[in-house]
Amino acid sequence: MHLSLIEILAAFMVLFAIIDIPGSIPIIIDIKAKSGKIKSGKVTLISFLILMAFLFIGSPLLGIFGIDVSSFAIAGSFIIFLIAMEMILGIELFKQDSHVEGSIFPIAFPLIAGAGSITTILSLKAEYHTINILIALMLNMVVIYLVLRLTYVFERVLGAGGLQILKKVFGVILLSIAIKLFITNSGLILPHAR
Repeated sequence: MHLSLIEILAAFMVLFAIIDIPGSIPIIIDIKAKSGKIKSGKVTLISFLILMAFLFIGSPLLGIFGIDVSSFAIAGSFIIFLIAMEMILGIELFKQDSHVEGSIFPIAFPLIAGAGSITTILSLKAEYHTINILIALMLNMVVIYLVLRLTYVFERVLGAGGLQILKKVFGVILLSIAIKLFITNSGLILPHAR
């Protein structure tokens, strides 16, 4: 056992920034409006299991399918791009079944356990001990669960108009994240503005 409070805190902060659950609130509220209800516990558990699987058997797991981390990240960037387009244009690309409570896709994957967080988990393994990353991941899941449970509070505070503005703004941010994820993992180099 190599427990380290500094490693736990550092890994927690990195994962918290990458997962960015506060930034996903408008998307979660939008999905909730379409599907009726979000099963917070189920979404959190599935996100945790996906990320934990990549923590312990990440690279070999992708290797079985002949996929590298960059290809996985690019695939995730396309999904994030489509979610962003939904938010900005007010269109529906991902059909939600109104009889199904909660939405594992796209909340658990790719919003929480997406290409960014999976790649981060694999990168953290090279720097920190697995036990510390696992504890940091569990702490992040507690935060995620609380945010998912309290979406109604954010809905009340922001109101319909506030949610629409927030949705468009975060749609553009999400679109930028998707593009950055694609560029970073595809090896494309964009010319810098002078």
